Amino acid sequence: MILLADSGSTKTDWCVVDNGQSIKEIKTRGTNPFFQTEDEISQEILTSLVPQLPTTNIEDVFFYGAGCTPEKLPILEAALKRHLNITGRCEVATDMLAAARSLCGHQPGIACILGTGSNSCAYDGEKITKNVSPLGFILGDEGSGAVLGKTLVGDVLKNQLPQSVIDRFHEKFPFTNAEIIDRVYRQKLPNRFLASFVPFLAENIDEPAIYSLVVDSFRRFLVRNVRQYEGWNTLPIGFNGSIAYYYRRPLEDALKAEGMTLGQIIQAPMEGLVAYHTGRI
Repeated sequence: MILLADSGSTKTDWCVVDNGQSIKEIKTRGTNPFFQTEDEISQEILTSLVPQLPTTNIEDVFFYGAGCTPEKLPILEAALKRHLNITGRCEVATDMLAAARSLCGHQPGIACILGTGSNSCAYDGEKITKNVSPLGFILGDEGSGAVLGKTLVGDVLKNQLPQSVIDRFHEKFPFTNAEIIDRVYRQKLPNRFLASFVPFLAENIDEPAIYSLVVDSFRRFLVRNVRQYEGWNTLPIGFNGSIAYYYRRPLEDALKAEGMTLGQIIQAPMEGLVAYHTGRI
């Protein structure tokens, strides 16, 4: 029996696989070791994951997560081993490798994530060969839910959108400016807070100013990240993540504007990961 996990900052999808087949899917809150301690992640595993598992005796665990850089891997490994009896491998890797394996299998390509955060890589069919650092939602993460939310809030508060849109925003989100600033600069998980405004963009996507905001953010992602990979103008470019999935039309327009070819868009990589780890792709 193996346990697979695909974790972003907002949610974690778990899949229990036995004899090559998925036997149970579980959802818990997201984990990110850049923003959370080992104890916080461990508590989430204990209270949200363990009660839903058929057993805590697991042969192999493959955990793919946002923020799982080499220096942060021990945090996740320790949290997993605290509550799971792992008899074989415990592999913690980036969510970027999960995207590449699910989108490309064993074929070379360019894989991207557009979710709460954003990321991209060049993949040779086995490993990531180049990764432009996403840098997080303050310095980078172009096209992500956090940056889309940050741009929307900033444009609302600085009166850069039509008044009708600004009025709808304040009606839907009755925060004061001081409350927003406090949530972004002083509270935990500001990226998750900013990404929570993304549904407003979908509700108002037919507003030209909102549509342009989304397209422009996607174009910045493509220019500042994807354009750095060899083959960006010839290879299909695949995407994982809820932002890519739900904003397909502006993403297609952004790719067309930058002379790039769209590959697959899949909301979550779990199906591809199960196929990869059971030898079906």
